[in-house]
Amino acid sequence: MDLDKKTYKKYAKAHAPRSPILKNCTKAFLIGGTICLIGQGLLDVYTRLCNLEKEDASALVSVTLIFAAIFLTAIGVFDRIAKHAGAGTLVPITGFANAVASPAIDAHSEGLILGVGAKIFTVAGPVLLYGTLAGAFYGVIYWILKLF
Repeated sequence: MDLDKKTYKKYAKAHAPRSPILKNCTKAFLIGGTICLIGQGLLDVYTRLCNLEKEDASALVSVTLIFAAIFLTAIGVFDRIAKHAGAGTLVPITGFANAVASPAIDAHSEGLILGVGAKIFTVAGPVLLYGTLAGAFYGVIYWILKLF
């Protein structure tokens, strides 16, 4: 079958399965909200039961969620959750932890330097780079606008 790009695109679109957008958005909202609810619960526990200051408790919540995401990634559970939740697991801090831990775990067999060290930021690296550049760019724009 010899198809040009336009015909193939039309053919592929006609035969591609429809994505259940409402169902996917609902799952992402519920699971992402549950992660945030767990974070809020941890904050309450750390401030009320452990008598930590809110700033210290907030940092500890982040560390706890990052640890939990890396642990769940290491034992293969996080990917199963993300399969159903989609962006619900990617948007909170847990998604970033998974993006760093997953390539590191996959590359562990190649060694610490050429495996883990070289590949740990393959997924998160572009996020860090473009996030930093965007922050700097918007900061310069903000600074220029404040001059006027």
